[in-house]
Amino acid sequence: MALPVAAEWFLSREERGNPATRLDSRHPEDRSWTEGNLVTPMVHGSSYFAALVERVSQMERGDLLLFVDWRGDPDERLTDEPGSEVGALFADAARRGVDVRGLVWRSHWDRLAFSAAQNRHLGEEINRAGGECFLDMRVRVGGSHHQKFVVLRHPARPELDVAFVGGIDLCHSRRDDATHEGDPQRQAMSAAYGSRPPWHDVQLAITGPAVGDVETVFRERWEDRQALSRSPVRYAADRLRRDVPDRTPLPPQLPDPAPTGPHPVQLLRTYGHRLGGYPFAPQGERSVARGYAKAIGQARRLIYLEDQYLWSPEVGAVFAAALRDNPELRLVAVLPHLPDEDGAVTQPPNLVSRTRLLEQLHEAGPGRVGVYGVENLRGTPVYVHAKVCVIDDTWAAVGSDNFNRRSWTHDSELTAAVVHPEYARSLRQRLAREHLDCTEAVPMEEHFDAYARRAAALQAWHDDGSTRSRPPGRLRPLIEPALGRLTRIWATPLYRLVYDPDGRPWSLRRRGAM
Repeated sequence: MALPVAAEWFLSREERGNPATRLDSRHPEDRSWTEGNLVTPMVHGSSYFAALVERVSQMERGDLLLFVDWRGDPDERLTDEPGSEVGALFADAARRGVDVRGLVWRSHWDRLAFSAAQNRHLGEEINRAGGECFLDMRVRVGGSHHQKFVVLRHPARPELDVAFVGGIDLCHSRRDDATHEGDPQRQAMSAAYGSRPPWHDVQLAITGPAVGDVETVFRERWEDRQALSRSPVRYAADRLRRDVPDRTPLPPQLPDPAPTGPHPVQLLRTYGHRLGGYPFAPQGERSVARGYAKAIGQARRLIYLEDQYLWSPEVGAVFAAALRDNPELRLVAVLPHLPDEDGAVTQPPNLVSRTRLLEQLHEAGPGRVGVYGVENLRGTPVYVHAKVCVIDDTWAAVGSDNFNRRSWTHDSELTAAVVHPEYARSLRQRLAREHLDCTEAVPMEEHFDAYARRAAALQAWHDDGSTRSRPPGRLRPLIEPALGRLTRIWATPLYRLVYDPDGRPWSLRRRGAM
């Protein structure tokens, strides 16, 4: 079987729409991606964290550790071993002479359970050890830096170079495994997820030339000389705390690592359009949205996705058009049973948008859309935080972005897309085996019906009182809670303005373009 042509699926430089970035110009022959990589999916935080501990522990004086995160909890244990806390791991590396640099988002409102306090403490621990970790609030009002990646470079041992890219933060609740018993160190969530919330997530380990691309994403943000915050109050408070470490230039970038495998990789990003702009994206960047739109437009048989959110009319329109245009196309989505928040004010905006989008999809492809949630063997819902999309077992993407307007236009995001049938098929089948509780491979042609059968059987078992032997599988049909008319009226504007804002320039908004 001939391999697909990457250019048919990936964005060109022009399609990315951001000539200011170095991300594409560093490639030869007008390519906007790299060839010769090896991409390894790491399903569950426990797998990723164990690999991160092993890799960072091997680093020596003169090596370079770069990381970007939405939230960082310094006391989060990456394994069961004492001393594996993320703060200790990175600080110990800095004390060994590793050049440790970090950019972690700084939240707007601590009272809304965002992560300023945790991020500040992580930065303080690393900085005391000789590293440099900054709290970065160079975002649109109400926005965040949502990228989650780590880059490890070794000047004397380039064969060890690796980048970890995906949806897993270095924080509480992320260290779970296939049993989905949850992380012993939990974050506050909806009561429906219990005292130790089960968590489903995915990260990628990338070796080969694409490591240089991920490093370039970090360097563009680090080299942006704009103030890290425009708030004079925050600036003064940082000075009083002496929480302003010296910001030194990065060492020159090493040549890209040598090829290690067969996978072409393209990085897709979002940066919101903001006053003053980013020097590497003056009008913002929406290659996440454009990359998905191009790939979804080529779907003919199966779109498989796992996501924390599935919101936004703009996102729904892309999927709905593909379903209408291709009568044989099916879509399977794995989502959280319920939002992570259960407050009277915070939960309805999460639900109103998803309910409308799912109605939109079912109307566009009646009988061809299956939507499911996951539970563990105790019957506790599993919070799906993964951001995965596999199309026709050919194009597969894993990253930090969700299927909503915020991720496609507003916050900073990073996703790695791969065009390779064996890789895409293997990723989809690995996830299917876990959710179906089976060991055999699930062909793409049988995927839709396999999920529907297992989910229906498990739902029937619950409906019958769970008295018989539990059928195999972790999936149940997603049932949206009913929302009254008045709830929809007040929740809709709150959703659009606060939960899912638009970060496009006005010229694109007027045209309805990304």
